[in-house]
Amino acid sequence: MKKILYSLSLIFCLGLTLSSCFGDLDTMPLDESQLVTEKVYSTPEGYTGVLAKCYASLILTGQQGGDGGDGDLEGANEGYSGYTRLLFYLQELDTDNFLMPSTSNGLRQCLNLQWNASNASVVTWTYQRLYMSIAYTNELLRECTESKLQERGVWEELKDDYLHYRAEARFIRAYCYSMLCDLFGSVPYIDENTGVKDIPEQWSRKDIFNYTISELQEIENDLAAPGANEYGRIDRVADWFLQARMYLNAEVWTGENKYQEAYEYAKKVIDDGHYPLAPDYRQIFLADNETCSEIIWPLVQDGDHAQSSAGTNFYVKAFVNGPMDELYQTGVGSRGWGNVRAKTTLVDAFDADDVMFDTEDTWGDQKKDKRAQFMTALDDQVKETWDENMAMTSTFTRGYGYIKWRNVTKDDQLCAAGDTYTSIDFPLFRTADAYLMAAEAILRGASASKATALGYVNEIRERAYMSGKYAQAGIRSDVSGDISESELTLDFILAERQRELASELVRRTDLIRFDKFTKGNNWDWKDGVRLGQDVDDKYKLFPIPESEIVNNPTLKQNTGY
Repeated sequence: MKKILYSLSLIFCLGLTLSSCFGDLDTMPLDESQLVTEKVYSTPEGYTGVLAKCYASLILTGQQGGDGGDGDLEGANEGYSGYTRLLFYLQELDTDNFLMPSTSNGLRQCLNLQWNASNASVVTWTYQRLYMSIAYTNELLRECTESKLQERGVWEELKDDYLHYRAEARFIRAYCYSMLCDLFGSVPYIDENTGVKDIPEQWSRKDIFNYTISELQEIENDLAAPGANEYGRIDRVADWFLQARMYLNAEVWTGENKYQEAYEYAKKVIDDGHYPLAPDYRQIFLADNETCSEIIWPLVQDGDHAQSSAGTNFYVKAFVNGPMDELYQTGVGSRGWGNVRAKTTLVDAFDADDVMFDTEDTWGDQKKDKRAQFMTALDDQVKETWDENMAMTSTFTRGYGYIKWRNVTKDDQLCAAGDTYTSIDFPLFRTADAYLMAAEAILRGASASKATALGYVNEIRERAYMSGKYAQAGIRSDVSGDISESELTLDFILAERQRELASELVRRTDLIRFDKFTKGNNWDWKDGVRLGQDVDDKYKLFPIPESEIVNNPTLKQNTGY
């Protein structure tokens, strides 16, 4: 049961409309006319609802659901402004993974790596949404204290849960600061003690990093034990995972080598065993993936209870168009938009004989690498993302569709919620990434053998090829996917992360960590050129949005903008 969603009806009254990240300071504590404070917090269910809102701020886009209006962010296109859709534009569209020809809301600037502080709305909305989520967590932390629970007469009902609630809110806030650190670098710091009239201080990237790590370490034991929380809520394994990810990027973000720590926390995730690798890679991205063992932190989606055009609704509909549903069951029927295509560099990351779509084998059971999920069977379809005049095109047959996201169940059935909105949970953290992080950290100097790193990588590849212990009747398993120790290099890790994690919102971060984002590694339409070309190193960070500089002139802009 996706219980966290069923609390949302309690918290639509918590709607904040923010014109900037400092909207938090203009409206918190929330006005009584919005039925917050004593009215919401008078029952245990009210506190649960506020916690649900903290989670939902990374899932939903507004106060009514289904793009129904009253969006979270003032002036933002509600469909575009959902968190995982925004991150796709900032973490995938500007890399060697995907193309989207649209010119609206700054998408062309993201595709071409030609953004500035004012020409890409999706950059501004990402910044604002992360601070909006921080605002919600700060609100819960202000109100969910022992003294206030006692005053409101709900202490007995919540005394066993409130520390978990607080720890989860702090975790979500720490996650948001980790993403601000990654995307924007030096950003303002706001917590539950920041006053209404205070001007937040801009912290250095290193300070944001150190604060986030300290928060994760402080709350670890207050989070639910591994596997003990209800589905959709985080536990200690999510805490270890986020620390591993941050330590892996510490050298880029702070100039300090933290690969040993990255390895140790990734290993904790793997060794704990509560989130083992799923037996079939493809099942991680289906409408019943709440049954998937591997997902550590899902952003819960539901075609009935969590409707929006962002989230996984985008990851199916944008990646397919109507005619594809005649070739395999997309789960969205003729509703696909078809405006996202794989770049040639993503297609070429796989063996060519695995790429082609077989209409007699729509799940790709007879492929070697089951991760090679592309649509190549439309009439006149070609791999290239340009037309005969070498110009970018939005024609559905230019570029292959990427079809690992399907709004159907493991038995290829449409879910009960139907095809209007998807019911696929977004796997924000999953265990396979921990395997690859551990292997990379070892290659970068963590104290473990290369044979150990090889074991981690080959475990992922055996699952992808469904060989060895992952073999299943009727599915091809005669190729193991294993590589030798001599083949295991950092470049191989980067390529394997592309194959394993494409569309899962880490590619830009990966390319920057491997120093292959701005220079020396090009792809379709980088800098607006068909085959790509180098760009300025300033693009390793996004600019602080111009609107935020106007609101707070004390902010210092990132170098080069």
